[in-house]
Amino acid sequence: MAQQQTGSRKRKAPAVEAGAGSSSSQGLAAADGEGPLLPKKQKRPATRRRLVHYLKGREVGARGPAGLQGFEGELRGYAVQRLPELLTERQLDLGTLNKVFASQWLNARQVVCGTKCNTLFVVDVQSGHITRIPLMRDKEAGLAQAQQGCGIHAIELNPSKTLLATGGENPNSLAIYQLPTLDPLCLGDRHGHKDWIFAIAWLSDTVAVSGSRDGTVALWRMDPDMFNGSIAWHSEVGLPVYAHIRPKDVEAIPRASTNPSNRKVRALAFSGKNQELGAVSLDGYFHLWKARSTLSRLLSIRLPYCRENVCLTYCDELSLYAVGSQSHVSFLDPRQRQQNIRPLCSREGGTGVRSLSFYQHIITVGTGHGSLLFYDIRAQKFLEERASASLDSTPGPAGRKLKLACGRGWLNQDDVWMNYFGGMEEFPNALYTHCYNWPEMKLFVAGGPLPSGLHGNYAGLWS
Repeated sequence: MAQQQTGSRKRKAPAVEAGAGSSSSQGLAAADGEGPLLPKKQKRPATRRRLVHYLKGREVGARGPAGLQGFEGELRGYAVQRLPELLTERQLDLGTLNKVFASQWLNARQVVCGTKCNTLFVVDVQSGHITRIPLMRDKEAGLAQAQQGCGIHAIELNPSKTLLATGGENPNSLAIYQLPTLDPLCLGDRHGHKDWIFAIAWLSDTVAVSGSRDGTVALWRMDPDMFNGSIAWHSEVGLPVYAHIRPKDVEAIPRASTNPSNRKVRALAFSGKNQELGAVSLDGYFHLWKARSTLSRLLSIRLPYCRENVCLTYCDELSLYAVGSQSHVSFLDPRQRQQNIRPLCSREGGTGVRSLSFYQHIITVGTGHGSLLFYDIRAQKFLEERASASLDSTPGPAGRKLKLACGRGWLNQDDVWMNYFGGMEEFPNALYTHCYNWPEMKLFVAGGPLPSGLHGNYAGLWS
């Protein structure tokens, strides 16, 4: 936690913002299984530029000679490892919105985002145009007013990208929108969670699970009749009308004897291969549930690093969960008694891991210090910078960890900024969310200042 103080007035710095953290299995992990793991020794293509153009051509349907499937898989794996060093940033102007906590690609040029100021919006990454999406309201008015200061912490698309799950005007409620129109479909409010929803995971096209600060996970099933417009429609005055649903199952996180009051569910990730749901709670535990028509808990594991475990992702190819904490990323294979992948240390000033995502053997780490790091699970080391900048050369590793430093974004220079941080001109943004668009080879990254009292935002398109 940053605690910079200048001048004669010394005050205790505001708390660190928890943020959204999890990228879940969306984003990078959404395309798991697109190619085999990169072999230990691979033949490097002659130039970076040709590699990128070749892969883009394959994505839009270009066909090569028969028998190139294995070669194409090697190129995909090679692109995963080399893409980060090719990315350049273009910042996006989000106005005065406060801290982007969650994001997902809707299509090749639109990203949907949720903020701490409880705004759901779509940004066109080409034009920069922002469209705000109305939030769904609880059946019982007035409940949302008592929940100020939380915002939207999770946005997830179902596997077919026909439904979007996020929070409502009341952050305790689960809101489901239809895609691509973003028409409101249904809201889980009165019979659901009693505290903020921090995480969402889809188990199938019609079943979602939400995790809450109230220490519970809830399973929701969407009625197929909703999809044909028989429930979601518009009233005579033009206001959207949507169904109010209740969960099919609600399960409580076990109370740890060490800290029974801090079993808040912070992140979720689903394994489609094993039909299992992983959950991380703030008391320092990882929980595994069998996900069928109901949830049945299989095990709970004490995590090796217990401070600020706020994000979780899963890789189907490696059958591996990754948990981000204040200073480390820990790897868990629930089927192995002894974990053979050692934790990685982010070493970013103790500001923590704020977002995680897998793609093949590379994990992307968004930190609280405004940087992106890239870790090769197979080699168990961070990707390194290249010594040469020439596109036509064959550069070797420079020995320095590859780090993408994000721009300054926007910071509200209010009384908190002046009194607690002495008017510091530069303040790194915590990268609470990131998501890849692999067909377009683009990366969307967003967040805002780490201390909870500071108001600001950052969003950037890396391509």
